[in-house]
Amino acid sequence: MKNVYVFTILLLIRCQLYSQENVLYQTGLTADQNLEAIGKLAPYSTGGVGFDSRYEGIKGSPQLFENLLPSLLRVQGQEYYLQLESNLDITRNLLIFKYPRTGKLLSIPSDMVKEVKIKSNGNEMIFRVTREKNFEREIKDGRFYQVLMDGDILFIKLPIKKIVEADFKAVYSPDRRYDEYTTYYKYYIMRSDSTFHQILLNKKSLIKIFPEKKELISNSFEEKSSENDEDVVLNVLNKIITR
Repeated sequence: MKNVYVFTILLLIRCQLYSQENVLYQTGLTADQNLEAIGKLAPYSTGGVGFDSRYEGIKGSPQLFENLLPSLLRVQGQEYYLQLESNLDITRNLLIFKYPRTGKLLSIPSDMVKEVKIKSNGNEMIFRVTREKNFEREIKDGRFYQVLMDGDILFIKLPIKKIVEADFKAVYSPDRRYDEYTTYYKYYIMRSDSTFHQILLNKKSLIKIFPEKKELISNSFEEKSSENDEDVVLNVLNKIITR
């Protein structure tokens, strides 16, 4: 009888412990989700244990500039500009700014932005948003672009941030132990058809957009006075406008 009594007590304790563990186990995730999450702990853990100390984290930033810069912001529905310090988060399409009164960092989505003028190294850069614009190849709505030329010809520069992942595990890997944000740009021109056409910064691409200006474009590239391809294209476009 004593043995039965002890067994009953042990069984009750075991059931109570299991019940508590089961509640904890299912908090937030189902049993299947728990197993799935454990299975996805790679690449830096095995069975939830261990960490590869060679990994050095992330370099760079999703923001276009290294710091907040003096800016003039015009929001949708307003005709005036707000003076502040701002930056552009290219990956999330946000305008990051410091609230003048408190100094706190805040953000607004690009959908609220009509135009922002950002001053960097003595130059004023104008940024607008791809909202409701026609592109020859579809562009995700709400992305920031820089206006390089405005008027009869619109020449713009679209910044893009991309993560280059760490690569150091394979035998012949480049031994890059960090993820890194890299920045590259796409360029577009709009003529009278109200559509942005993507171009490369070379003679062939411009002739495709302006076939009637083939000779002028060819001569301009032969006589180019700058090694900066962006400046060369701007010079050619200015000649096209004035001739």
